[in-house]
Amino acid sequence: MNQEYKQVKRMTPAMRIIHWLNAFSMIGAIATGLYIGHPYYQTFIADGAVDKYVMAWNRYGHFIIAIIFDVTSVAIVYLYFFSRFEKPYKKVIPNAKNLIEFKDVVVNLLSLNRKNEFNSTHSDSFNTVYFTIFHLLLLWMLFTGLQMYVWGLGSGLSSIGSWWPWMLHVATDWTLYVTGGSKMDVRLSHHYTMWFIICWIVFHIYYQVWRTIFWKEADIAIVIGGSKFVKQDKANKK
Repeated sequence: MNQEYKQVKRMTPAMRIIHWLNAFSMIGAIATGLYIGHPYYQTFIADGAVDKYVMAWNRYGHFIIAIIFDVTSVAIVYLYFFSRFEKPYKKVIPNAKNLIEFKDVVVNLLSLNRKNEFNSTHSDSFNTVYFTIFHLLLLWMLFTGLQMYVWGLGSGLSSIGSWWPWMLHVATDWTLYVTGGSKMDVRLSHHYTMWFIICWIVFHIYYQVWRTIFWKEADIAIVIGGSKFVKQDKANKK
């Protein structure tokens, strides 16, 4: 390694596992969700989709992926506040230090790295806020998705007892009022939020590639090896 550069750890193994679980789950959720919303293909055109259980398999896959998101969301919320590596919530507090850093990162992006006045050895406020928005969108998808799921338990019964649909109603019925009051409003909100998430993903990938090219600190390697490389003088800044 070039002696002018210092290796800086940015993600723990647990954070990287959660990242890739979310990444692959997101691909599956979008693919199956698009089909559930608009069944645009079927296997073996000569046979009806209903005979091949295409919709059933897509719904099953979508549900399993939602469970993965549920589990990772619990882990993310815990790490957000109690991680021993770093506590992201500290970066979204709107104090003077975070606001200045947020502004500096935005200026850095808009000026194509002509102005770089912040320390890039740690997760900055802009990136933390951006990821916080993503996870809030995921939570919204989970609540609206579970609200649509409980419609199938209209009898108030399930294979594991009546407590399950009751709990889902308690946890998600508020989404009906937030979105407009009808089941279709929840469905449309779930669908439109997916497009916001797709836009988020596009910018996320673009920004990571952009930082890797302009900053020359191997930022894109963080999600693989957990580290990036910064110049010694910058790494020594507090």
